[in-house]
Amino acid sequence: MLACLRVFRNQLPRKHEFYSYDPPSETFSSETESVCLQLKSGAHLCRVCGCLGPNACSRCQNTYYCSKEHQTLDWSLGHKQLCTKPDHLNHTVPDHNFLFPEFKILTETENEILPEAVEKEDDYEVIGSMDETLEEELDFMAKQESREDYIFQKFKTQIALEPEQILRYGRGIRPIWIAGENIPQEKDILVCCCGSKRIFEFQVMPQLLNYLKADRLGKSVDWGVLSVFTCAESCSLGTGYTEEFVWKQDIRHILKTAF
Repeated sequence: MLACLRVFRNQLPRKHEFYSYDPPSETFSSETESVCLQLKSGAHLCRVCGCLGPNACSRCQNTYYCSKEHQTLDWSLGHKQLCTKPDHLNHTVPDHNFLFPEFKILTETENEILPEAVEKEDDYEVIGSMDETLEEELDFMAKQESREDYIFQKFKTQIALEPEQILRYGRGIRPIWIAGENIPQEKDILVCCCGSKRIFEFQVMPQLLNYLKADRLGKSVDWGVLSVFTCAESCSLGTGYTEEFVWKQDIRHILKTAF
């Protein structure tokens, strides 16, 4: 778990003041082709990243940015030429290759795990939960695959059902871990600000790094799995955000080669 990772929860009813009750049309028209970013509430979004953009371009007053850094980037990557042509601005998508590529996430139900894998998992849980393991059992385990290898193989077997998966959602179930080290205990999961305990909700898989082309960044971005735990009571937030809990588990070096 690292402090540089933070996760926030926001929950709204379907009917509210920020955007339409109905989903947008999947067919394009002259109206939907516009890339002018503005919420139903009137708030503008940054032309570069899509976050809240309270700062308008002082020259054209038609584009908005979240920060001076993004305004400077957009200026050098095309806005300088389009700034005096507002009609073109609303129908021109910025070409900013430094942003992560966008994809559509499809949700599917996973098939059942193989029965033999479940039986083997149960065997490990029984052995792992014993405070004092008999010497004979230790000798037996030493002759078999190690617990670390087993957990990694189990992870690969599970995701083999859908190798391209980037998220696994299952509120209240147990996450699947990629390594035997750095698995959180119940005491490690901090309680919610309302006092309720947090339970597992979803995890981010390592395949996402490939889709985001994170290896092309100048900085290190890496994880094995990111497991997110949220308030078990889904406490009320109004229209705000509250921070939840994320646990980062890395892949051991000896496993990276095999993965």
